[in-house]
Amino acid sequence: VTSPEISQVFGELIGIWYISEWIATGKPEVFQLVELGPGRGTLTDDILRVFNQLASLLSKCDISIHLVELSPKLSEIQALMLTGGKVQSNPKDQSAYMKGVSKTGIPIFWYRDIQDVPPGYSFYLAHEFFDALPIHKFQRTEKGWREVLVDIDPEVPDQLRFVLSPSSTPATENFIQPEEMRDHVEVCPEAGVIIQRLAGRIEKDGGAALVADYGHDGTKTDTFRGFRNHKLHDVLRAPGTADLTADVDFSYLRKMTQGRTATLGPIKQREFLKNMGIDLRLQVLLQNSCDGATHEQLLHSYDMLMNPKKMGDCFNFFALLPHHRLVHPDKKHKPESKSPLPPVAGFGELLLK
Repeated sequence: VTSPEISQVFGELIGIWYISEWIATGKPEVFQLVELGPGRGTLTDDILRVFNQLASLLSKCDISIHLVELSPKLSEIQALMLTGGKVQSNPKDQSAYMKGVSKTGIPIFWYRDIQDVPPGYSFYLAHEFFDALPIHKFQRTEKGWREVLVDIDPEVPDQLRFVLSPSSTPATENFIQPEEMRDHVEVCPEAGVIIQRLAGRIEKDGGAALVADYGHDGTKTDTFRGFRNHKLHDVLRAPGTADLTADVDFSYLRKMTQGRTATLGPIKQREFLKNMGIDLRLQVLLQNSCDGATHEQLLHSYDMLMNPKKMGDCFNFFALLPHHRLVHPDKKHKPESKSPLPPVAGFGELLLK
């Protein structure tokens, strides 16, 4: 169960974040909203509702939605949620495999790869996306770094076990940073490649990327785990039947931008949502709700999102922005001649990294 499934407010505040960045960069006439791994489409649906409510502000802007989704089943569910099921398949030679129009009249396109999404000023969204990508695991030993591999257990039939590679592997040679201090490390090269692509696109075409996921800033070690029916599940038992996940290492994502963009965060979900005005939004919804059940549901979902013991502290927000969004390009020469840049919503007075 993800945050957008718990409360509409989550997606609404993310929609506000994109609009605030759009305003801060001078209201470009065209923008693409690109979501990686959109799940059931709930988050995009909530964001579209905000865009619709602020239609007068966005009236001169040409908006399109671009969803990167590999699963045929999930793309069907998204199409139903966002267009009412009114979609058409595209010919094989086109980059988008499916297209439709949202209930509010905004064109939506589906792709299998971020590289198929057309270039241009874009806002990217990756909510609980990076944590599902495969990882390499490494262990420091007296003989140097060894990769943690999966093997068949010779003692127990049909059972898997973890083993250490007898010597170094191509992965230990390539994915361990020379300055690494931890004794156990998880690296997700695929996340690195995707972040490089996002950073390259933002550097060239402008826009921003918002990543929301559970993770850490280069401090955790063994976070690989499985979930089945909302309960922890041994990752090596009954492969293919559980949801496998590993915490996102935001320090690795930052490194992988290779300085092409500025980065903000990671900041805890409860801080980000508080900075975005969740308390005010909750008050408005409570005032507008007539029955006790809705009232209860609103308070319960707020607690799920904000309570440090629930989602408030384990989820983080992280942003990629063009350098000029945070520092005037010619600041060095004439600092006094430029108006101050508007702050980035949600991240408060965060120190830039």
